[in-house]
Amino acid sequence: MALSSLVFIIFAAICIGLYYAVPDRWKWVVLLIASYAFYLLSSPKTFIFVLLTTAITYIGGRLIGKCNSEHKAFADAHRDTLSKEEKKAAKAASQIKKRKIVALILVLDFGVLAVLKYFRYYLQAAGIFDTGELLIPLGISFYTFQSAAYIFDLYRNKIEPDTNIAKFALFTAFFPQIVQGPIARYDQLAHQLYEGHRFKYRNLTHGAQLILWGFFKKLIIADRLAILCGEVFGNHGDYSGGAVFAALLCYTVQIYADFSGGIDIARGVAQCMGIDMPHNFRRPYFSHDLSEFWNRWHISLSHWCRDYIFYPVAMSKFFGRIGKQLRNVFGDRLGKLFPVIIAQYCTFLMIGLWHGAAFKYIAYGLYNGTVIVLGLLLEPLLKGALAKLHISPASKGWKGFQIVRTFFIVVCGRVFPRAASFGVALTMFFSMFRINHGVPFSETMMSLGLTGIDYLIVAACCAIWLMISIYEERSARINGGDGTTAFREMMDRLPLPVRWAILLTGLAAVLVLGVYGPGYNASAFIYRGF
Repeated sequence: MALSSLVFIIFAAICIGLYYAVPDRWKWVVLLIASYAFYLLSSPKTFIFVLLTTAITYIGGRLIGKCNSEHKAFADAHRDTLSKEEKKAAKAASQIKKRKIVALILVLDFGVLAVLKYFRYYLQAAGIFDTGELLIPLGISFYTFQSAAYIFDLYRNKIEPDTNIAKFALFTAFFPQIVQGPIARYDQLAHQLYEGHRFKYRNLTHGAQLILWGFFKKLIIADRLAILCGEVFGNHGDYSGGAVFAALLCYTVQIYADFSGGIDIARGVAQCMGIDMPHNFRRPYFSHDLSEFWNRWHISLSHWCRDYIFYPVAMSKFFGRIGKQLRNVFGDRLGKLFPVIIAQYCTFLMIGLWHGAAFKYIAYGLYNGTVIVLGLLLEPLLKGALAKLHISPASKGWKGFQIVRTFFIVVCGRVFPRAASFGVALTMFFSMFRINHGVPFSETMMSLGLTGIDYLIVAACCAIWLMISIYEERSARINGGDGTTAFREMMDRLPLPVRWAILLTGLAAVLVLGVYGPGYNASAFIYRGF
C-alpha cells in the first residue's frame, strides 16, 4: 500500500475517523491495530521481522533500564558512605554491564538488517542458501535505526524504558512513518502516540494541506522527472554531455520531490491526529556548503549519525590521544582536526551503507565525506584568498556563489546512488564533459520521454515550489525557527474563499497533471526500499 495511492488515503481516513471516535485511553490501540494492518497489507511476508526487532529492543530496553535503576538505588543508598573512588568504580561496573547489553541488542537488530538488506545477495552468490524468496522488510532501515536510537538513549540515561510492549510496538511500527521515515526519537514521538488527542480543526486542515503538498511534489514533479531519469540512466551508453548533466539535474529535483513528498504525506496523516513528527527537510538546496546541506537534508538520519557516530568518535579518548601525537608532526590545527576528520568519514560511511551495500553507495558516502574534509583542510586558504580579492564572506554575491557551488557538488554526487553500479557512475560522470557532436541538445531532450508540455509543467511547478521555499527561508531568517510552517501559517491568515481557491486549485492540479497512465507504479517511492 503506497502513500501516494487512493487505497492509502481511504485507509488513513478510516484510521483518523476511528481515532477520534474512541475514548482517549484507547486511541493508541487504534493506532497499533492500524499500523499492523498497514504492514500486513503492504508486506505480509516480512511482518515477522518487525515483531522480532520490537521484541529484541523492548527486552534490551528493560534490561538497560534495570541497570540504570539499580545503580541509582545503590548510589542513593550509599551517598554518604562511599568514597569518590568507590562511586566511580560502581558507576564503571554499571556501565560495563550496560555496554554488554547494548552490544548484544545492536548485534541482533543490525544483524537482521545486515542479513536481509546487505548480505543476502552475497550468501546466495556463494551458494550458502537460496535467498530468492527472502524479501526486504518494508522500512527496515527506518525502524531499525529508530530502535537503535532508543537503546542508545537508554544507555545514556536520557529516557526511561517503556514498560508496555504493546505501546512500544506502536512506537516501532507507527504506520505513516514506517515506509520512509522520518526516524523519530523516543522522547519526541512516544508520548504523542500514547496519549489521546482531541479533535482540532487546525490539525486536520494543516495535515490535509501537507498531504496535498506531498501529492503535488510526488505525482506532478517527481514521477514526471522519473521518466527522463529512467531513460538516460537506463541507457547511459547512448547519452553524453549535456544530456547526462540534465538527467543528473532532474534526478536531484526528482529525489527531493519524491522523498520530501512522501514525508509530507506521512507527517500530514499524523498531524491530522494531532501527532507532530519531526521535520526531515529544511530547504537543503539553499545550503552554503555540504555540511550545511546534510543538516538540512534527511535531517532525522543526519542527526542520528551526528549524535550516535560523529560525536562519540570525535570526542573519543582514543582518537584524541592520536590527535595530540599528530600535533608534533603536522601542527596544532591538523592535530585538532584529526578526530573530526575520522568522525566525518565514519559518519558518511554509515550514510552510504544506509542507502545500500553496493560499492556505489559507499562511494557516495565517501564522496560527501571527502568534500567536507577538504573544506575543513582548505578553510585557511579560502579565507586568505577572499581577503586578497577583497570579497566579503557576508556579501550577497559570495553567499549566492556558495549556494550554486554547493548545489553543483550535490548534483554531481547524485550519480553514485542513481547509476546501476560504481563503474557506470564513473562512466556517466566523465561523459558529462564530452561534447556531443551528433543530435542537437534540444532534440535530445525531446527524445527522453517528456513532451514540451511536460517540461513546462515541471518548470511551473518547480517555480511555485521555489517561491514557497524562498518565503519559508526568509521567514526563518527574520522570525527565527526553521520556517517550515511559515507558508501554512500565512494560508491561515488568508480569507476563507481565497484559501479554498488555492487548495482546490492544488487538488485539481494533482488530479489532472499527476503522472498516472500505463506503467505507473504508485509504490515506487525512491526511499520505500530502505
